[in-house]
This record gives sequence, C-alpha cells and structure tokens, in this order.
Amino acid sequence: MYSLGIDIGSSSVKVSLLDIQSGKCVAAATNPKKEAPITAVRKGWAEQSPDMWWIFIQQGIAEIAALGYSMFDVKCIGITYQMHGLVAVGADGRPVRDSIIWCDSRAVSIGRKALKEIGREKCLEHLLGSPGNFTASKLAWVKEHEPETFAKIKRFMLPGDYIAYKLSGSFATTETGLSEQTLWDFKEGRRADFVADYYGFSTDLIPETVPSIGIQAYTNADIQALLGIPEGTPISYRAGDQPNNAFSLNVLRPGEIAATGGTSGVVYGVTDVPKADPQSRVNTFLHVNHSSKAPRLGVLLCINGTGILNSWIHRNICPDLSYPQMNELAATAPAGSDGLTILPFGNGAERVLEGRSIGAALGGVDLVRHSRAHILRATQEGIAFSFLYGIDVMRSLGLNPAVIRAGKANLFLSPLFRDTLATVCDSTIELLDTDGSLGAARGAALGAAYYKTPEEAFSTLAVVGRTEPNAAWKPALDEAYARWKTNLESIINQ
Repeated sequence: MYSLGIDIGSSSVKVSLLDIQSGKCVAAATNPKKEAPITAVRKGWAEQSPDMWWIFIQQGIAEIAALGYSMFDVKCIGITYQMHGLVAVGADGRPVRDSIIWCDSRAVSIGRKALKEIGREKCLEHLLGSPGNFTASKLAWVKEHEPETFAKIKRFMLPGDYIAYKLSGSFATTETGLSEQTLWDFKEGRRADFVADYYGFSTDLIPETVPSIGIQAYTNADIQALLGIPEGTPISYRAGDQPNNAFSLNVLRPGEIAATGGTSGVVYGVTDVPKADPQSRVNTFLHVNHSSKAPRLGVLLCINGTGILNSWIHRNICPDLSYPQMNELAATAPAGSDGLTILPFGNGAERVLEGRSIGAALGGVDLVRHSRAHILRATQEGIAFSFLYGIDVMRSLGLNPAVIRAGKANLFLSPLFRDTLATVCDSTIELLDTDGSLGAARGAALGAAYYKTPEEAFSTLAVVGRTEPNAAWKPALDEAYARWKTNLESIINQ
C-alpha cells in the first residue's frame, strides 16, 4: 500500500509514491521537464495558473501508473506547496485570475502601510511580524486594483488548498496556512480577523480550517475516474514548502533546525517560545505539529546570497574545476582563510539585513599570500557565517539549535562547508536522504494513522551523514567570524 506525496513548486511539480511499510520511495515523476513558466507582466510581479499545477500533477501520476504501479493501491495523499501564494476562486470553484505567487512583490507597500496603521506594537504582539507581502496583503492588492475581479471571489486560499479542493471538492485551509497568510493571532491562538477587517474583506472568504496532520477531506468519484485513485481516499497532510522541508527532515522539536543551501539559503528552526523579532529579520509560522498544549512555532530565515555566490565563483574564478574539485582545493587553505573574508550578500535585498541590498564584498586580500584556494575557502566560510548571523537572530527569540538537519544536496555536499557550519554554530549536522514530496507522503501516512507516531513515521529514514564541530578549527573560525561581522556592520553603518 502506498502514500502519494505531491510537491507544488514554482519551477516544477513532483509526485512520489511511498511504500508505507518499508518507508521507501518506489516511484517519482517531475513535470514539466523544463522549468515551469512564470508570468511577469510588470517588474516585481510573478503569476502562475493554478490549473497548470493540476495538469502537471495529472501528468506525474500518469507517468507513475505507466511504470506499473496501481493508483488503486494509494491509501492516503499529502500535499506540500510554494508558500504565501494567493489562489482566488469564484462560485463555480474556478480561479478568477492567475495565482499571485510567493515571489511576487506587488503588495510590499500595502503590507508596510498596514504595519503602520494597524500599529507596529500590535502586529509584533499578535502576528509576530509585519503583514508584509504575504497572502492577505496580496488579496488587498486585488481588492484595490482589480475590484471587478475581487467581487467575483467566493474563497481565497493557498496553492496547496486549491489542489486539495481539486482532489476532493472541499474548500479548507489549515491553521499553519493561516499563519503563512498573516491571518493567525499568535497571542490569542485564533484567526486574526482584525487583519481582514483592516483590509476590508469578509472573513466569509476564508475557508474553514482542518488539521495539518490528520484527515482533511476525501477524494471523490471524479478523481477515481480521472486518476484511478479510489473514491474516499483521505487527504491527510498539508504544509507549505519550508515547514514541510523541516517535517521531511524530522525537525519537530524545539531547538532543531532544518537548513537548505541552494541558490539561496534557508534556515527553519522550531521553538515553543512565541517571540517577535523587533526588526522583522525572520518570519514566524505555526509549525505542522503545533497544538495549543504543545506549541511548535517555525522561525524562518532566508538568505538570498548563499549558493548563488558559490556558483558565481565557479563560473568566474574556477570555470576549469568541478564543484568537488573546488571543495578539495578550498580545503588546502587554513581555517579562517588567512584573514580573507567574503560577504555573500550579492543577490538583492536581504531580510536578515533589514531589507538592505549591500552587495557581495571581498575583504582583507593579501596579494602575496592569498590564492584561489583562499578565495574558495573564504566563500564557504562566508556563507556559513551568514547562516550563523541569522541563527544568532533566532537565538535572541529563544531558539537554541543543538541539531541542524539537511538534505544531502547543493552546499551540504561539501564536507568543508558542513565542518565549518557545524563548528561555528556549535551544532551537529545530520544529512538525510529525502525531499519535499516524500515528506508529504510520509506526513499523509501519519495523518491517516498508518503510522501511529512521528517516531514510527521516521523510523526508516536513515541519517546518511553526521558532522560534529571541529575543535581544532574553532579558535580560527571564531576569530574569522568576528572579523567578518565587523566588516559587515561597517558596511551596514555607512
């Protein structure tokens, strides 16, 4: 018997089939085969058709079925999705416009105005941050700029909510999803209707809530006819991509952190302390396993200039080397890179720097001593230092990481990067072989009670690598981080 996991990204949609008993992936498919289109009519805009995602899901399921796996053996379905997107549907259940997705920035000024007019203190106390450019602000933009479209809206929801509706015919969201939309009151432990009231839209537009992990809806007869999945199959897990990435890595307890190091870097930590960062350098959401009796909050840090710096160095400094060769050469330089420092913030405005765009910077170059090896090591150290800089913000909010978990991919393929990050953060790094769609499938099996506990759900998920702090490197890296941080703050304060 299988659990079906669906991962709705902005570049592709992946579906995976998890054998519930063995905990292994038996088949997976990703569509489209090239990157999915994003419509940008104006600078800073980003839209996608929700029905495009649905088509990709159908294609993926058909590919898996063609391999000989019967969809009639699917016992539960889990969904993960790109966060913060707006999907608005009319009375007929069809989208009234394309989705305004997560990377669309048109509502920034609306969220900034809301922070001021609702009151900064109230927003920090109740929302743990600014309304920002999140889903509620995107809906307010539609209300202001497209009133005829707004008048047609029967429900608005997140991308994953829409796909659950397509599978079941039922409109719903989760409390975790409400927190993504800045429609959750952390102080009162309920929906933040005051945000809807401020923006002037009826709470009738907000679907009812269902649990993130648990029975949410059941597939209908149309789905059995279309996809071969039996009518009555439970949809039993739903989460945004970053909370789901953490879940996929078994990051469920306070003090645990999930990290990714692709083009940008993301650190997502779990805490039980509801505390806002006054500078809004991080965002806080309800984690997938949150409850009123056992609070679990996810603190999200995003750093734009991480892996993209490493790829820039590859293209422009070391085009003759592969990434593994770059890692080997970097390891020949000493810890601390002999005083060479690199700030990786060259990929636009950084939330952790309070919205500043300072550019990447190379400092302390000695034209006699420094070589490509020093540049390569300083690159990986600079990226690790940027993670630490953000984690220090998390520590100020009560999150004290003991374990950092990551997928074995991108920057975490580098032993040097793992050693450096573990040492500067004084944390153990654990690598696991999983991804978002498999995490959603595992969550669905847990939500449908095929796994009785999270411990059982993750019992077959093996740690494929573990890195402990390197005591021999600690003094040099502490000194290098202090130098790096001084350089950063001198640029910020110019």
